[in-house]
Amino acid sequence: MRDLVIVTRLMMKEKRDILLSIFLGFIAGLATVLLFSASGYLISKAALQPPFYTLMILIASVKLLSFIRAFSRYGERFVSHRGTFTMLSNLRMTFYQKLEPLAPGIFNKYRSGDLLARIVGDVESLQNFFLRVVYPPIVLGLVFLSTIFFTCFYSIHIAIILFIGLLLTAVVIPAIFAIRQQTINSQVRDERAKLSTEVTEFLYGFRDLKIYQQMDNKRNQLLETSNTYIMEQEHEGINTLYNQSINNFVSLLVTWSVLAVGAYLIGQGQLDGVLLAMLVMLSITVFEDVSPMAVFPIHFNDSRRAANRLFSIVEKKDKKMVESSLFQQIVTAPTINMKGVSYTFLNEGRPAVHEVDLQLSAGSKTAIVGPSGSGKSTILQLLLKLVTTDTGKLSMNNTNFDQIQQESIWEAASVVLQENHFFYGTIRDNLQLANDGVTENEMHAMLKKVQLDHFDLDSHVFEKGENLSGGEKQRLAIARAMLKRGCFWLLDEPTSSLDAVTEQIVYNHLFQQAADDTVVLISHRLTDMERMDQIIVMDQGRVVEKGTFTELMDKRGYFYEMKELERNLL
Repeated sequence: MRDLVIVTRLMMKEKRDILLSIFLGFIAGLATVLLFSASGYLISKAALQPPFYTLMILIASVKLLSFIRAFSRYGERFVSHRGTFTMLSNLRMTFYQKLEPLAPGIFNKYRSGDLLARIVGDVESLQNFFLRVVYPPIVLGLVFLSTIFFTCFYSIHIAIILFIGLLLTAVVIPAIFAIRQQTINSQVRDERAKLSTEVTEFLYGFRDLKIYQQMDNKRNQLLETSNTYIMEQEHEGINTLYNQSINNFVSLLVTWSVLAVGAYLIGQGQLDGVLLAMLVMLSITVFEDVSPMAVFPIHFNDSRRAANRLFSIVEKKDKKMVESSLFQQIVTAPTINMKGVSYTFLNEGRPAVHEVDLQLSAGSKTAIVGPSGSGKSTILQLLLKLVTTDTGKLSMNNTNFDQIQQESIWEAASVVLQENHFFYGTIRDNLQLANDGVTENEMHAMLKKVQLDHFDLDSHVFEKGENLSGGEKQRLAIARAMLKRGCFWLLDEPTSSLDAVTEQIVYNHLFQQAADDTVVLISHRLTDMERMDQIIVMDQGRVVEKGTFTELMDKRGYFYEMKELERNLL
């Protein structure tokens, strides 16, 4: 319910459209009741051959009410849908603003298909919150109470019947269905998320499935998920039709009761016979507005589940990130201090890094080496503030990381990750991500430095860089980082797919540009370590050695053994 409160607050930002749509809906509903009531009265009155002017007044009233009904209904539809779409826009903006700080690490908690289903499907589901949950009971109550008040002038007995019908169709039956809906607990949204996840994995892993000849198994799994989703949709559809049928049956039963009681009252001389058709038409018409209440529990439950699924992504935001409020413009090489830092990924038993101490002086060059899974990339994520420490202290320029906005770090950082994203477009488009003001001459020069001058700036780049080799992707990512000209370099295996000659050329240009900057290089390769000011050796999340290349080689410890093993292999 707390999540629906957030949706309600966003909805009330469009207070003018909401109030106007309710008012127009009330006018349209009341005009409909009066229109059909006047029609019934006109038919009965015409049979008694009244004066012609009486019929003229009734006919004019019917025409006027039809115009009021048509225009007010159109206005209500226009305003309510405009308000709904604006509410959805506000909802998306609010959600994206909360999601953005979590985006770098969100895939550690949620699968991409599930995220897509929530961001797209659950937001779309909430368009029914105002139109199917908030609006119907308000308008129905206003129209019904006005109708009952009008009926009291002619027959208090029929007014009581209508009031009982209102309680049954608008309160009692929906309440029963709401209780029943909790036991049914429709899983349409969850099954849609599972289907979206399975489809996403099927498309991403299509090539590997073909290579390992597992297409049939994955296809059967996908079809099973799809069939489950279809069954849940059918279940929900059947339940909706059942609820509507019961409500319509009760509505018609009330109308028959109005007819029977009206006939009895006419026989007793307590009701004018000419009013019977009017009251019957009134009953038929007013209960037409009850249909949305039949599916009210379904839409309410659907909206509640959609809101819960949507905001469950962002409500667990790290408190340390929430408290970050200080934006520091970092224009010179920063100093980094890490003292007793530990971090464990969600649902992981062992810490990725454990009690790590690290000092990076301004302008220093640091290499972090060690076997796969030793925690090197986690250190980089901590330095980028993609994740926050569990324990220990991490500071930049003597300011705690908790008090520094992520954007401050990202603005100063030139980053090359193990996997870098490339957007569909051209080489120019992907290089301009680093710096909007970069010139074509600078881009051409940078491509030459990273040995990519065989590409033109207009050369096409497929989605995720599928038409580029692994080495071309890495060099393009390095070129992008160098064009950014940040003063804090974070490089995670930047040349793992390059040959030794190209690697040496690229590194020479990179370190020449970063001569006065703080550089952190993560690498499995131990070549060219002599140029580093310090080398951090990690194993199983801990720092096991640190020092310069010469110091570590003289020590003949872990790093020495790694270096000797590499020499023997090469």
